[in-house]
Amino acid sequence: MSIVEAIILGVIQGLTEFLPISSSGHLRVVSAFLGWPDPGAAFTAVSQIGTELAVLLYFRKRIWLILSTWTRSLLNRELRSDMNARMGWYVIIGTIPIGVLGLALEEQIESLFRDLRLIALTLIVFGVFLGIADLHMRKHRTLVDLTVGRGLVYGLFQTLALIPGVSRSGATITGGRLLGFKRADAAEYAFLLAMPAVFASGFYKLTDIGDNEYAGWTAAIVGTVVAFAIGYVVIAWLMRFITTHSFMPFVYYRCALGVLILTLVSFNVLEPGGGEVGTETPPPSSQGEQNRPESGGEADDDRTAEPEEQGAQGSPSPSGEPSPSAQPSTDPVTGWPIDPETGLAQDPGTGQYRDPDTGENVQLDPETGLPIDPYTGQPYDPLADSAAGQ
Repeated sequence: MSIVEAIILGVIQGLTEFLPISSSGHLRVVSAFLGWPDPGAAFTAVSQIGTELAVLLYFRKRIWLILSTWTRSLLNRELRSDMNARMGWYVIIGTIPIGVLGLALEEQIESLFRDLRLIALTLIVFGVFLGIADLHMRKHRTLVDLTVGRGLVYGLFQTLALIPGVSRSGATITGGRLLGFKRADAAEYAFLLAMPAVFASGFYKLTDIGDNEYAGWTAAIVGTVVAFAIGYVVIAWLMRFITTHSFMPFVYYRCALGVLILTLVSFNVLEPGGGEVGTETPPPSSQGEQNRPESGGEADDDRTAEPEEQGAQGSPSPSGEPSPSAQPSTDPVTGWPIDPETGLAQDPGTGQYRDPDTGENVQLDPETGLPIDPYTGQPYDPLADSAAGQ
């Protein structure tokens, strides 16, 4: 990932983290629109550290009161009824569901959940839920009315944000609105509740950054810093905006974006598992004559017979696998050259690998050098699979 890409994705993260339109979904979608590889769940999680630092700075006085009062209430029984001490417990209790499900669904979060079709559907469906909750539910409660049960409901809604496209703030604000909380109160608790989960996820995923061949350490740091600066401005604007406006502009935007994504996927402008398709397909002459022999004439017969004679007279490889020359020279979808050692297409610019058979972008296992299946998380050998299928 280049510095320019990291800056752009950091701006996207900062702009969308606090708005109820899904930051992780936008990172995935914008990368697909621009023809970039999926930045990955690790880059998304780490860049969110920057936006949560913005929350820490913006709510610093409130957070300090919560932390100090909650800590002192562990020894002083009289402080346990204080709202700030209670808020500390509500945040802890509300964080438990996403912590448990986040670890249980880690593999799906990094693969299946990043399908563009799923992101589009969640943008639309949960946007509609947000609109219904914002317009038609009674809004009379403030943060003083929080209880253990309501805090847990908030936490359950937050788990929906494990799916890109749902939106962490959107899901928890929807839950708060369904419980009858006012807009500003629902948003404030949503932001406070997100902090432990996002910080834990971001620091946990730090260990995966070094293994990501696309989004490395430099890109992650740049993206995080940019997300912090943009995020602080956005959160200050949003807290003022929702005091006099509804969430409906975000609902309309979510639905329009979801419909656009589904349309582009349906017409093969975007592929669900990666960037743009159809614009990088090489001309037929660059794909090699062995891929699609021309028909007609004795010359054609000679060309098609020659490889057969060579295969009959030449000595086969010890492993019995086809020689690299039998593999296509380029991926017909992206136009990337095929790496004969792995059997994968490789982007000359970024080094990103793509399996021509599945159409999925993959990473290489640092120990075996084999690609990792994005759905199972297990290494596999595409050359051996291709030989077995013949």
